[in-house]
Amino acid sequence: MPKTFTFPQDLLDAQVALDETRAAFEEYAQTLPWSAEPMPGWEGDKQLHSSYRSHKEDSPGYTEEQAAEVQRFQDELRQLSITVSTHPFWDTVDAGDRVEARMTLKHAHEPAEA
Repeated sequence: MPKTFTFPQDLLDAQVALDETRAAFEEYAQTLPWSAEPMPGWEGDKQLHSSYRSHKEDSPGYTEEQAAEVQRFQDELRQLSITVSTHPFWDTVDAGDRVEARMTLKHAHEPAEA
């Protein structure tokens, strides 16, 4: 039977913020050019037994605003990760149970299965 953990609200909130920020960053990153710096595009060799040829269009690189937004996301994700991983709660969990507790925390915001 899995163990139950009573997480403090500030730790639960930090985990939710981390998940939401990561999701927002991944969504934002999909709108960015494939390279942060201007780079020429390329076309790969034709794949054997296929007409598929991998390629990338030229990348204009990130604008100053895009680079600043990426940095903002990275800073926020780093801070939230530190908040979650160094929370005093972890000192109250037996060392052998910390991985299970961490996995439980990652899913604590999900609705319970019926």
